[in-house]
Amino acid sequence: MNLMRAAIAVALSILLSIGLAAPTWAQQRVYNFDTSMWEVKSEVQTRSRGGSPIKKQIVDYETRHKPGTLVIETSERRLYLVLEGGKAMRYGIGVGRDGFTWSGTHRITRKAEWPGWTPPPAMRKRVPDLPAYMPGGPDNPLGARALYIGSTLYRVHGTSEPWSIGQAVSSGCIRLTNDDITDLYERVQVGATIVVNH
Repeated sequence: MNLMRAAIAVALSILLSIGLAAPTWAQQRVYNFDTSMWEVKSEVQTRSRGGSPIKKQIVDYETRHKPGTLVIETSERRLYLVLEGGKAMRYGIGVGRDGFTWSGTHRITRKAEWPGWTPPPAMRKRVPDLPAYMPGGPDNPLGARALYIGSTLYRVHGTSEPWSIGQAVSSGCIRLTNDDITDLYERVQVGATIVVNH
């Protein structure tokens, strides 16, 4: 998750809801964290590395993991959902930026549709403008669905910024397009194993 971007989205949402910001300005401009400037949204999307989202597809995938297991290959920027018969559904993902990558084996402990988000204290310390809580919805950085990973602070979740897929952009969470996380959400059971590799 990009916390600063989330905080700005919340602030704009609040301003719009009380009529203090012009909708056309809010809809056309986004904060670019590479340049630390407000820019036209289409220009940021066009300039973003990786271009359009990576399309999900069934691929050959030999593994020792049983069907239903999620395997995150951080270096590939891909998530594999292991299927029967040496196959997997492969999704493009956004991963943790430098200093925020991790690895390990856990279980999916919870699933949520349009989840609310409570930024952890360490995150709020890094980004003081973050709200204590953000309700679920299109502007929420967790997107349309979230899969919670064990007792960690990390999730596999959606994003309304599809141009960020294939990039190292988050604070450790794994992000998919909202369409892809919705598809994955329907296929994954609570209790499924998730393996995160560098």
